[in-house]
Amino acid sequence: MAMKPAAKIEPVKKLNYSGKKLNFEKYNRFGYLFLAPFFIVFLIFNFYPTIYTIFLSFTDLSGWATTPNFVGLENYTNIINNEFFLKALSNTLLLWTMNFIPQILIALFLAYTFTNKRLHMKGTGFFKAVFYLPNIITAASIALIFYALFSYPQGPINLLLQDIGLLKEPFDFFRSETGTRLIVAFIQFWMWYGQTTIVLVAAILSIDESLFEAARVDGANERQTFFKITLPLMKPMIIYILITSMIGGLQMFDIPLLLTNGQPNNSVETIMTFIYKQAFQGSRAMNVASTASVILLIISIIFSFVVFRMFRDRGQKGRG
Repeated sequence: MAMKPAAKIEPVKKLNYSGKKLNFEKYNRFGYLFLAPFFIVFLIFNFYPTIYTIFLSFTDLSGWATTPNFVGLENYTNIINNEFFLKALSNTLLLWTMNFIPQILIALFLAYTFTNKRLHMKGTGFFKAVFYLPNIITAASIALIFYALFSYPQGPINLLLQDIGLLKEPFDFFRSETGTRLIVAFIQFWMWYGQTTIVLVAAILSIDESLFEAARVDGANERQTFFKITLPLMKPMIIYILITSMIGGLQMFDIPLLLTNGQPNNSVETIMTFIYKQAFQGSRAMNVASTASVILLIISIIFSFVVFRMFRDRGQKGRG
């Protein structure tokens, strides 16, 4: 019986990886082109102004002068002893604390309510939209509305408080330091608690449902589930909210300026309004405004670092 000839084995063809690599690199160039606008805008409108601001903080540029002279750390020693700046700094921290604490507490409560399947709350989308609405209204409009509401002596709030017997006579809220601070803090809270709520709702919905089911099987109640599962797993988002809210609070500007221009008695003067008035009003002290801006940057960095370090240390202690 004749044997069949063995099949001819052809040599394996080598793949041309060099050509594919060249094509891949060619496509990469388009990625760089798409990224280029961001870096160009960042360098021109963010990086360069930041470096130039730091430079001006070591000069004596003020008024309409165009040639700055180097003065070293003189601006920093002067601004540390500037009572107006120190009051603006304390006001900023106080106003942020007054609006952030109720903001995060109410946002946590609303987020828990919206995502609780046992409550089966209807119309959550409508409520989210309503709560978020103040965030998209312009600050000028909000300042005008609240100035009219709390105006003296015939403002709606004054009339309402007199009708229900809480006030015997009209109260001038904007001549009271405490009253003005409470109004500004409430406006900041009212503008931002909706966004904080939506972010926290997203954080809760991202948690694996099987964890909650396992907790229910083990007999955990709603309170235990929230504090032992929901809240710990929301920690990264809470850190994000804390950092962004803190940086935004340190940059509080439009509402205090538009509502009362920082008055009465500079009770709602913030660091940003201080910087604005130093740079664009009066003596146009660009050196003082630049120094305050650099200090604000340093404070933001320090606070952010402290928050990250605090949460990281707690996590390490818990694992240990």
